[in-house]
Amino acid sequence: MTLHTRPPVLLPEHASFFTSGVRWVKHWNEHLFSFAIERPASFRFRSGEFVMIGLMGDTGKPLMRAYSIASPAWSDELEFLSIKVPDGPLTSKLQTIRADDQLYLGRKPTGTLVSDALLPGKRLFLLGTGTGLAPFLSVARDPEIYDRFAQVVMVHSVRRVSDLAYADELTAQLASDPLVQEQALLQFHYVPTVTREPFRTSGRIQALAEDGTLFRSPVLGPEDFDAEHDRIMLCGSMDMIRDFAALLEGKGFVEGSNAAPGHFVIERAFVG
Repeated sequence: MTLHTRPPVLLPEHASFFTSGVRWVKHWNEHLFSFAIERPASFRFRSGEFVMIGLMGDTGKPLMRAYSIASPAWSDELEFLSIKVPDGPLTSKLQTIRADDQLYLGRKPTGTLVSDALLPGKRLFLLGTGTGLAPFLSVARDPEIYDRFAQVVMVHSVRRVSDLAYADELTAQLASDPLVQEQALLQFHYVPTVTREPFRTSGRIQALAEDGTLFRSPVLGPEDFDAEHDRIMLCGSMDMIRDFAALLEGKGFVEGSNAAPGHFVIERAFVG
């Protein structure tokens, strides 16, 4: 086998961004990949926030895009989950990165998919489609979340089975995670669902809520969303977020923010 190598891509320093080295890259399939970069010593964020990531563009200026951070706030690396868009201005370049390449990292993470934007509750539902899983990987690996909620239910909807990134780790209830493995074994529940291929659970998230699948054992509590006890984070397709937000508001849920915590949150920066 012939190995094709190239020198690492090194970026010029830029006053508005950190320059951070790539630690590893994992390609899940032809449409999806994960990568991690070094975390600058001064970079702080809350689990669930997003930040700008990018490369030098063809025009000689940084080409940046918002990415949710998939690693928890305590991690010494910053992990991301991305789709591959062949003609995408950034992702067409980003999907070719290798370990030791460099990326630009924004200096100011932000976002509303954080526990601070939610009122106290008993059950936390993390409802995501596609790469909307990313911020919930961060939240679910944060020890604080298990102190705030008795149960954490992560639901991930994708089109194909191979799109279920991190499925093995999540199915094992984060057993390899050093800080939350004991709590997650008792409190964390993972519900993957596939819409276009045969799988043990099929159907869109709203359909699983309507037929009760999301609330069956081992999930404890009422078999419906309850504004008194349930808190919900939504991330993914605009259609899913729009439809689910309307469903929740019809049940008396109030959208929260960093300034005014509520019953559910979405990331407004991504959905407009």
